[in-house]
Amino acid sequence: MSKTFGPKAIEPLLNYGHKHFGENKVQECTNKWPELKNKYNNINLHMIGKLQTNKVRDCVKYFDFIHSVDSKKLAKKICDEQKKINKNLKMFIQINIGGEEQKSGVSKNELGELVVYCKELNLNVLGLMCIPPMDINPSKYFNETKELNKKFNFKELSMGMSSDYLTACNYSSTYLRIGSNIFGKRN
Repeated sequence: MSKTFGPKAIEPLLNYGHKHFGENKVQECTNKWPELKNKYNNINLHMIGKLQTNKVRDCVKYFDFIHSVDSKKLAKKICDEQKKINKNLKMFIQINIGGEEQKSGVSKNELGELVVYCKELNLNVLGLMCIPPMDINPSKYFNETKELNKKFNFKELSMGMSSDYLTACNYSSTYLRIGSNIFGKRN
């Protein structure tokens, strides 16, 4: 996650060969990544944050992965925008695994319906993504997400951030969203 960090902080990683970077906001991506993507080959940009439908066009244009598909409306908009530019993004369905009102993600009760809908749209859904509740041992949430991922026969799993990535690895996470452990924290 390179959110809030500019090209000067990112380029040493690019020069070292790092190819995967996450952003929380489409606007931040459009301000810093086009030039970097032209300069460096094979960069994969991951949209991690809440994606609003009015930002989907730019998201599809610049990103390679979306980790936050959480509704039929958003899935349909992504599908339509991909078709316009003949692009096939890799995606994760974000589940609100802790049932927290303040967090994005589809509820566990509506997950199956969204998975079916995404398959009907031929979206390239790799797996599920979750952000467990803060200040609680994430193990039970990671395990539950892992089991749901298996239930839908997904191969990839996006869970774990700087504070809990080691625990996420114990529950088969294949995509970790690490930012502050690499770039440090912004005040």
